[in-house]
Amino acid sequence: MRHGETDDNAADRFQGQLDSRLNERGRRQSLELARALVAEGLRGLYSSPLLRARETAEIIGAELGLEPVFDGRLMEANTGQWTGLLYEEVIAATPADFRAWRRADRAFRFPGGESVAEQAQRVEAALSDVRAAGRLPALVVTHGGSIRAVRGAVPAGDFVGNCALYRLVEPAGRLP
Repeated sequence: MRHGETDDNAADRFQGQLDSRLNERGRRQSLELARALVAEGLRGLYSSPLLRARETAEIIGAELGLEPVFDGRLMEANTGQWTGLLYEEVIAATPADFRAWRRADRAFRFPGGESVAEQAQRVEAALSDVRAAGRLPALVVTHGGSIRAVRGAVPAGDFVGNCALYRLVEPAGRLP
C-alpha cells in the first residue's frame, strides 16, 4: 500500500526521500484503511522508514496489534534534482522525462538520482524477504514510485493514490 497523504502530495510535489509527515487527511486515511483490514488476518507489517510511511505503518500497527518492521529498501526513489519540485515545474522543463517517469520506464533515471530499474530491484528484493519471513499475509507500506516500479503491481503509468491498497498474488509460487 501507499502511505497516507502529506501536504507535499496534495501539492503534487516530488518528495523522493525527504521525510514528510502525514497531514490530518493522511492520518485519517491510514486509520480508515486499518479498520478495513481488521478481518484480513494480517500476520506481518513492513514499512519504508521514511516518516510518511512510518507514521502510516504505526497507525495501522496500533489498530491491528502488529509491530512494523522497517526496511530501507522500501523507500521512495532518490529523485535527485527533482526533489522538492512541483510536477508542473518538471513538466514545463522536461515533459518527455516526466512521461517516462509516469510510465515507470525502467530505463528512466532521475537527474542526479536513481533509475526506476534500481528502485525496482531493491523493492523486489525487500518483497522477496517479506515472503521468506513467512508472516503472510503481510502488509507492506511503501511509496507510489516503489509500487509502480514493481512489475505487475499496477499498469504502467497508473496513478497510485494515497493509502491505495494493491494485492500481490504469487503466480506459480513467485512474486510478480
